[in-house]
Amino acid sequence: MLNQNLIILKMKEKRTGGNFTQKVIFCFAMLVFLGSTALAQTKSISGVVKDASGETIIAASVIVKGTNIGTVTNIDGEFKLNVPANAQTLVVSYVGMKTEEVKISGNVINVTLTDNARMLDEVVAIGYGTTRRKDITGSVASVKADALAAIPVTSAIEAISGKLAGVQVTTTEGSPDAEVKIRVRGGGSITGDNKPLFIVDGFPVESISDIAPSDIESMDVLKDASSTAIYGSRGANGVIIVTTKSGKEGKVVVNYNAFTSWKKLANTMPVLGASDYAKWQYELALLKNNGEADSYEKFFGNYEDIDLYDNVPTNDWQNLVFGRTGFTFNHNLSITGGTDKSKFSFSFSNVNDKAIMEMSSFRRDNLNFKFNTKVSKTVTLDFSSRYSNTKIYGGGANEQREVSSADSRLKHAMIYTPFPISDLTSESGASDDTEVGNLYNPLVNLSDNDQQQFRKTYNMAGSVSWEIFKNFKAKAEVGYDDYSNKNNRFYGMTTYYIKNVPSSTNQNHPAVILTNTDRSTIRSTNTINYDFKKLLSEDHNLNMMVGHEYIWQQSGALTTTVHGLPTGFDSQTSFNLTTQGFANSISNFYDPDDKLLSFFGRANYDYKSKYLLSATFRADGSSKFSAGNKWGYFPSAAAAWRVSGEDFMADSKNWLDDLKLRLSYGTAGNNNIPSGQMTQSFESKTTTWINGFGSYWSASKIMANPDLKWETTVTRNAGIDFSLFNSKLNGSIEGYWNSTVDLLINFPIPGTGYDSQYRNMGETRNRGVELSLNWMAINKKNFGLNFSGNIGFNHNKIMSLGLMDDFGASSGWASTEIGVDYWIATGGSVGQMYGYVSDGRYEVSDFKEYNATTKKWILNDGVADASGVVGALRPGSMKLKNLTEGDNIVNVDDRKIIGDANPLHTGGFTMNGRVYGFDLSANFNWSFGNDIYNANKVEYTSTSKYQYRNMITEMELGKRWTNLNANGTLSNDPAELAALNANTTMWSPNMDRYVFSDWAVEDGSFLRLNTLSLGYTLPKSVLNAMKISNLRIYATGYNVFILTNYSGFDPEVSTRRQTALTPGVDYSAYPKSRQFVLGLNLSF
Repeated sequence: MLNQNLIILKMKEKRTGGNFTQKVIFCFAMLVFLGSTALAQTKSISGVVKDASGETIIAASVIVKGTNIGTVTNIDGEFKLNVPANAQTLVVSYVGMKTEEVKISGNVINVTLTDNARMLDEVVAIGYGTTRRKDITGSVASVKADALAAIPVTSAIEAISGKLAGVQVTTTEGSPDAEVKIRVRGGGSITGDNKPLFIVDGFPVESISDIAPSDIESMDVLKDASSTAIYGSRGANGVIIVTTKSGKEGKVVVNYNAFTSWKKLANTMPVLGASDYAKWQYELALLKNNGEADSYEKFFGNYEDIDLYDNVPTNDWQNLVFGRTGFTFNHNLSITGGTDKSKFSFSFSNVNDKAIMEMSSFRRDNLNFKFNTKVSKTVTLDFSSRYSNTKIYGGGANEQREVSSADSRLKHAMIYTPFPISDLTSESGASDDTEVGNLYNPLVNLSDNDQQQFRKTYNMAGSVSWEIFKNFKAKAEVGYDDYSNKNNRFYGMTTYYIKNVPSSTNQNHPAVILTNTDRSTIRSTNTINYDFKKLLSEDHNLNMMVGHEYIWQQSGALTTTVHGLPTGFDSQTSFNLTTQGFANSISNFYDPDDKLLSFFGRANYDYKSKYLLSATFRADGSSKFSAGNKWGYFPSAAAAWRVSGEDFMADSKNWLDDLKLRLSYGTAGNNNIPSGQMTQSFESKTTTWINGFGSYWSASKIMANPDLKWETTVTRNAGIDFSLFNSKLNGSIEGYWNSTVDLLINFPIPGTGYDSQYRNMGETRNRGVELSLNWMAINKKNFGLNFSGNIGFNHNKIMSLGLMDDFGASSGWASTEIGVDYWIATGGSVGQMYGYVSDGRYEVSDFKEYNATTKKWILNDGVADASGVVGALRPGSMKLKNLTEGDNIVNVDDRKIIGDANPLHTGGFTMNGRVYGFDLSANFNWSFGNDIYNANKVEYTSTSKYQYRNMITEMELGKRWTNLNANGTLSNDPAELAALNANTTMWSPNMDRYVFSDWAVEDGSFLRLNTLSLGYTLPKSVLNAMKISNLRIYATGYNVFILTNYSGFDPEVSTRRQTALTPGVDYSAYPKSRQFVLGLNLSF
């Protein structure tokens, strides 16, 4: 108690300094020390802890090894400690420096700690094991818990955006359940999913979106085959290894972290006001009806009264649907502690999010428990359990999974009439949807597309490790993962579904589809590891590991479809009273079991830590392939040379800490196709379109192929790792060349009775360069400043399509009006947009004359005729280029590649600073060189076959071509039209169908300030008085600003995701929000 009081009194006498980390360590260590019990026989030791420059270190931890007895250094770096008489070793540590173990050889012990700024000795996960970062021979990028904790987000994937070179993270839209896509070095598949393999605490999972970021200790991304080959058939697209937090030796520590945020719609698109809307509807009525205004007058009145609309108040539908103030509350409670024998960790996290869209909310609860105990000197037991419960209310991103885009909520908020118009709705008596343009009140349509999702995940794993003899360890692991998802989808009176899918008797009545999906996975892994240090001299290090793994997965889906519910039912009533409708179908589908049997091994060797070699091999047997193709073999090798360890580099040691060259080569596989492709499956289906029959049996739409085999990716990687100036400047430069062969392509086979068949065919290539850089500019007691950044270049190329010709794909946002809008071709890449080339608009000079008899304009000779695409031509019509020699007609043969969704490079950079108790951080990310297919702009500036829709101000009066005289008549006089449009720049919106041209392809490059945070940590004197270890409060802006030339809502978007062939489409995305966050970090 005397030592304790001396330290506390001295700390009160002097003003404390130091950074956030120092304060946390000091407070934590003080709690540990205050709670320690006195031993019967003790001795007193004291000393000073300094850094390499001789400056004393405040709040360094000094603990007697194997006990909870310890203290922290005071403002002068001094410590004094009563230790047991038999104590032999002190453990001295400080964050950012190497931990030292010092023998107790007297009463005065002085210790010098050396910098470990980027921690070359930090441990990273590499698959079935760990290694020191300095000994890595492959390509591995990492994000640690402190970087994740600094960004208050609900998804761990969002927290790594822009932080890892070669890892592209795209938040596809702004809904709470929005899909976040991750691509590691581009991905090699064409029709398949290029998402990486996710491993959480050794267990493969489908996604990490349901894991609380506060539970994560580290995320390590394996990028080349020398790293991923140990995962064999699943590692071709990269591997993301997530390690959750474990218990730590010492007193029980309680942490509470919470933040609350307010969010608003980040961007809107202005639409025509009441007066301009009415004027355009009048002109459109004349254009569509040969000068007759009947279709205008029955809703809007006489043209002579059109000025009455000048002061009509309008509804801001974007604000009414997406404009409410969203509110999020996120908090986490964790308890950790233990002894040198047993450690535990428990955490609870809760997220409650009221989203910006009406009727939309998100809630997630997480429980995480880990326990480790050393039952003897040679046997260790580990147990972990993880539970997640997610509830999502509202449509969210559901429309991207629909066959039809007709129920787009954003579309209705854009095109609906800006003011109420009597009878101008499909449900109030107009003849058909085409006449009125599918106009539905956006709020009604929102409730008619309601959805509820309930997702639960439970994971349990245990392991036993046994050191059979010195350095020879065996480990057995077993785990179980259970996933269930309940999706309740409602289709109300305004939806496309109820007007087209049910039988005529049940059409125009609400319907529901209830889908329950279940998936369970069992994993058993056994490994043996031997370190040969006892058999080799100290210059040689050799470690070998062999293992076996068996993964068995079973999944199924129960889908119930109910039609003909009473017309007055809303979504909740329909979900509760499904018996009031008619059961159209009940489908209970079980997928064939997915089984994977594997054998693997790894050897790591180094000589004097200068010459490093590693090799891995894995053999995978998959139930997805027939006997002759069941096994895939995936070897890899890597070598590294630590140049800085050579004698000829001795003179550089004062500035060069580490310089390492790496080379690797290896193979990894992909079997990411549905199970059961070896034999033809048959399905019993219901139908409402075959007279006299309510159901039928048929083969599945995918034709079986018993000859399928593994898709294989070969990677070549070269890298340089460097660390300079006592690790204040460090980073890496890498180049890679990946080739993927025997692609598993879903091959279209029309005319066979099947839609497609999976085949092995074709080859793709990804080449790129990556750079990562970290600079600790200032690192003093009371202030610090550091920067980090990365950039990744990747170029994807289709080398071959095998037997398949070049082919097109349709995004389908406009149903069949546009058709093919992406092109997949040898020599190209997935994501190339295919359409017409805009040539502006037809001017008066492009026409010979107007024929009053036929009421048609006659083109001049030599002027390309695009009427087959845009409809009847007149001055002001959209003009397209004719790319086919020998004719003057624009048709489907005049399309070409007009855009590419693949960026030239992506990256991010981060700045972190601290001054006394204040800290400031800013996180940026960018994408450069990618194009966006702005389908919104096409729909919101074109009439297609519809009437009465509103438009965005891109087509406001003064910009769009007009054919309307001041007296309300259509002008067909060339000179008059030229005068009317002398200052207009756009064509007329009137056309027969939507047209995709390069005008709708925009540069999607952007630089975004993702987060900007300012925090303050209370001084230790205040914390001591409050009897807490740490308290930090902070404010954060999320999606603070974005620099881009893109005219849409947000350039980080990709909405047509039913196929991998159509990336980069911006159509009816749930808009993103801008958030303001207040939070605290509290430790006891």
